[in-house]
Order: sequence, then C-alpha cells, then structure tokens
Amino acid sequence: MRKNYFRGTFIVENLQSVEQFEKLKSTGKTIFMFSADWCKDCRFIDPVMPSIEEKYASEYQFFKVDRDEFIDLCIQLDVFGIPSFIAYKDGEESGRFVSKDRKTQEEIESFIDGLN
Repeated sequence: MRKNYFRGTFIVENLQSVEQFEKLKSTGKTIFMFSADWCKDCRFIDPVMPSIEEKYASEYQFFKVDRDEFIDLCIQLDVFGIPSFIAYKDGEESGRFVSKDRKTQEEIESFIDGLN
C-alpha cells in the first residue's frame, strides 16, 4: 500500500488526512515533503524525488503533503515556505529542512544523511 510504482521507479505517496499524518509520524522513520502543484521550485525537485526515495527506502517512508490541502497543518508545523521537509522518528521530530528556497538533490540527500 505504501509504495506506488510507475515505470519501475518509486513515487512519493500523497498524504490523505491529518489523522494519517499523526499515525505516520508516530511510528518508525517518516519524511514529509511539503509541496504544491503551483510551486515551481517543488516541480524542480519532482524528477529527483523517486531516486531519493529509492536510495533511502530501507530507512524512511516518504509522504508528500499538499500545502494547499493541509494549510492548517502547515501553520501548526510552521511550514511557510515550500518545498520543505520534516522528518520524524517514533513521534519525535528528528529534523527539518524548511525554507522557501529551491533545493537540489544533493541538499536533500545531505539533510537526510544528517538525520542519522
């Protein structure tokens, strides 16, 4: 259920509800990517996200959070710039890469590597 496959690559699953967010953040290691369809910087990283997810799939679950659909959650988490990433381990925030700046694959991987 967690992974979708398209032409042999991973695709980050979309968050469906706040309840799902609460459940996912409380078990294991999960990284939430906050994004929006209209965000050019978010679209910039879309092509590299499948390879990032595949690289870290043995350690982390990845979920995409639509900023427009979950604006109250974004406010609660102080996510005002996108794309942004927040990582959780067993219910505790383990790191965040939150800003309005464009992010590269190297920066995202460096953030994830720094979580360990």
